[in-house]
Amino acid sequence: IGVGNMGGGHLETMLGHGEVQVVAVSDVDAVKLRAACERTETHYAAERAAGTFKGCTGYNEFERLLARADIDAVIIAVPDHWHATIAIAAARAGKDIYCEKPLALTVREAREMVNAARRHARVFQTGSQQRSSPEFRKACELVRNGRLGKLQSIHVNIGPPSRDKYFEPQ
Repeated sequence: IGVGNMGGGHLETMLGHGEVQVVAVSDVDAVKLRAACERTETHYAAERAAGTFKGCTGYNEFERLLARADIDAVIIAVPDHWHATIAIAAARAGKDIYCEKPLALTVREAREMVNAARRHARVFQTGSQQRSSPEFRKACELVRNGRLGKLQSIHVNIGPPSRDKYFEPQ
């Protein structure tokens, strides 16, 4: 659900796993949705010819994707202000969930997501890939152990946001 920046990368990753079959994608952007469906269909062309793949359906409304009984799990890679709404709906629909970071905008949203996952006995994971990378752990150790001395200030830059996610003003 959400096949733009991160979601497009997750789609590629899922297409590379033989134990996964992508049967549906969802996005409000018709161009990105169509591209994701085409990419999925191209990937599974041989399986489709063999009858082991019935096709990828695109939905611009995530609720229609969640209503499908043949979907076991979803990846949520939409703008973060939608994470809680979609994750809670996915848990209610009986889907296991991988949700991009930041997980939620508030502690209350996060609690409600956890409560929904537990109430509906769903597997729920959130992305936190870089937190355990060796270079990040080493930097934390250096700071915490005082190896860099007493820090007066820290400036962090993660680069500018990607431009294609912004819509034209209306």
